[in-house]
Amino acid sequence: MDGRIRELEIELKDLPRRKALEMARLNGVSADLKAAKEGQEYANQRVRNYEADAQALKDKIQQLRTTQAGLKSNREYQQYSTQIDLVSHDLETTENNQIAAMDELPSAQSRIDEAQARYDAEKGGVDAFCAEIDERIAMVESELAERRAERVEKAKAVSDPKFMLYYERLRTKRWPVVAPLTHAGVCDGCHLVQPPSVGQLADANARNGAEGRPQSIVACTMCGRILYR
Repeated sequence: MDGRIRELEIELKDLPRRKALEMARLNGVSADLKAAKEGQEYANQRVRNYEADAQALKDKIQQLRTTQAGLKSNREYQQYSTQIDLVSHDLETTENNQIAAMDELPSAQSRIDEAQARYDAEKGGVDAFCAEIDERIAMVESELAERRAERVEKAKAVSDPKFMLYYERLRTKRWPVVAPLTHAGVCDGCHLVQPPSVGQLADANARNGAEGRPQSIVACTMCGRILYR
């Protein structure tokens, strides 16, 4: 009974860890999708920035031309023409940069589509896996509760308290607590050869158990496990 309880407890600790590993893997794919979306937003922002810069330059050119139209001095007129040419050059450069930024948008969207497809594919599998894990956790918890309740009842069958005291104390240090003593006199728990007296006590216990008489604790001289034949 304790062996099964031990297996269930170990599994109950391991199942959430396995679920967490799958979720972490999905989070990695999600991070790729987030990065792709951030990349697209950055590309869009560049286009918007160049568009705003271009509009500001256009407004400046219009302002210069409006002012230039009211000038009477040829020298001042030429100075404004020079300024307009410089700003127009900056406008051309900005519009070229805007076009180049716009050319990056399709590839940014393509990266999002690819990342989204990977995420959708992975999420379906991870969701199914996690659902199975949750179902298994519920089953393990249910069986564990039943086994623990059964253990309480089975422990009542041990009439001598010193047996349970020895067993419970050893259970936290050694597993399995009870081990067979081979015909060669070897403890099957730690594989140490036992003195002949240990074998004689184990044989006496076997006879007493078969005849319904009281038995004594026969322990391995090395690991302390309860030995039986």
